[in-house]
Amino acid sequence: MQKLIDWLETSFAPKMNKINHNVWVVTLKDSVMQILPFILLGSLFCVGAVVENYITLPFSFWTPFGWTMGMVSLLVAFLIPFNFCEKKRLRKQRLIAGCTGLILFLISITPEVVAEGQAGFGSSALGAGGMFCAIVTGLIVCIVFNAFGKFSFFKEDSAIPDFVRQWFDALLPIGLVIFGGFIVVQVLNINLYQIVSSIFMPLQTVMNTWYGFILINFLTCFIYSMGISSWVLTPVTEPVKLAGIAANIAMVAAGTATVASLNMYTETLVYVMYMWWGGIACTMPLVLFLMRSKAKKLKALGRACIAPAIFNINEPVIFGCVAFNPIMMLPMWIIGIVLPAITWIGCKVLAFAPIAQIQFELWYCPYPIGTWIASQGNLMAVLFVIIEVVIAGMIWYPFFKAYEKQCLEEEVSE
Repeated sequence: MQKLIDWLETSFAPKMNKINHNVWVVTLKDSVMQILPFILLGSLFCVGAVVENYITLPFSFWTPFGWTMGMVSLLVAFLIPFNFCEKKRLRKQRLIAGCTGLILFLISITPEVVAEGQAGFGSSALGAGGMFCAIVTGLIVCIVFNAFGKFSFFKEDSAIPDFVRQWFDALLPIGLVIFGGFIVVQVLNINLYQIVSSIFMPLQTVMNTWYGFILINFLTCFIYSMGISSWVLTPVTEPVKLAGIAANIAMVAAGTATVASLNMYTETLVYVMYMWWGGIACTMPLVLFLMRSKAKKLKALGRACIAPAIFNINEPVIFGCVAFNPIMMLPMWIIGIVLPAITWIGCKVLAFAPIAQIQFELWYCPYPIGTWIASQGNLMAVLFVIIEVVIAGMIWYPFFKAYEKQCLEEEVSE
C-alpha cells in the first residue's frame, strides 16, 4: 500500500497537476465554470416550473429556463476563445475572438427563429445539447487566433493609429474562421454539429451505464484523494451531465420517461439527491466522527469542518486528514465504488428511488433538503440517501479509528 501511495505522490499526482494547469485544459475548465451562475439560476426556474403543475400562474417558468439553461452552449462558444486569448496574453483580440466563436458555433448549428419571444431559437443545440459542439468550435477559433496572435499587416513604427491596426489585423483570423465555417457547413453541406455529437455520444452513453457511472464517480474520488480538484474533469463530465438532465426533462415533458430511459449521470442526482452528503465521498459521517474524537487535533479539525460540511464543502476535511493519508485514502476509494453501485441498484435495478427528472443543481443545498426538492417531495429518496450516509459511515469508521489511534500515540509521545 505504501509503495502505491509513494508512486501516486511522486509520479501520478504531479502529472495530473501538470495537465490541470495546461492552458488548454484551464481554458475549457474556466469557461464551463463561468456559466455556473446561469445553470444554478436555471435550476431555480426549473423548480418553479414544477410548481406550475399545482398552481396556475400568469406566466411560465420554462421561458426564463430557456433563456438561462437554453443558452449555456452559446455562452461557452464565446467564453472559450475569450479566455484562451486572455491566458495567452492576446488581450486585444479576446473580445473579437469570443464574438468569432459565437458566429462559428451558430454557423455549425444553423438555428432558426421559430416564434417571436420564444427561448431557444428552435435549436436545442444552444442549450446543453450543443455543449460539445461549442467546445470544438471554440477550440478551432483558439487555434486560429493563436496562430495569428502576433501577426500584423503593419510595422511597429507605422503611423496608423493602434485601434485601426487592430481592426485590420483581426480581419484575417475572423475571415478564415467564418469563411471556413461557411464553406464546410453551407457549401459542402457537412453537418458539423451532427458529426461532433456522434463523436462524443459514446462518452455520454458509457457514463450512463452501470460500469461507466461507477467508474466516473470512483475516478472523481480517486483524484480528489490526492488533493487534485475534481474540477479537472469538468470539460469532459459537465457536458455529459447537462445533456443528461436536459434529455430527462424532455422525456418527462413528452411523457416517454421510464426508469430504463432516464439518465443517471446528472449533477442533480450525483451531487444533490444521493451519495455525496457533506461533499464528494460522503464525508459528513467522517466529520461527525472527527468531532467526537479523543485525539485533540482531530476533534479540532472536526469542529472546524462541520459548518462547511453542512453545505457540502469538504475541502477542509479532505486536505485536513484524507489527501495522501494512506489510512484515509482507502475508504474514500471504497466509497467511490460502493455508493455509486448502491445508487445504481436503488434507482435502476430495484427502482424504488427516483431518478432526477428536474434540474436542481444547487449542490450546496444541505442534505436531505436538496434530496427532497430534487425528487419533488419523494420520501423514498430521502430514506435512500439516509441509508447511503449510514453505509458511508460504516466504511469510514474502522479507518478513522485506526487513524485516531495513530494520532493518539503521537500526542502521547509528544
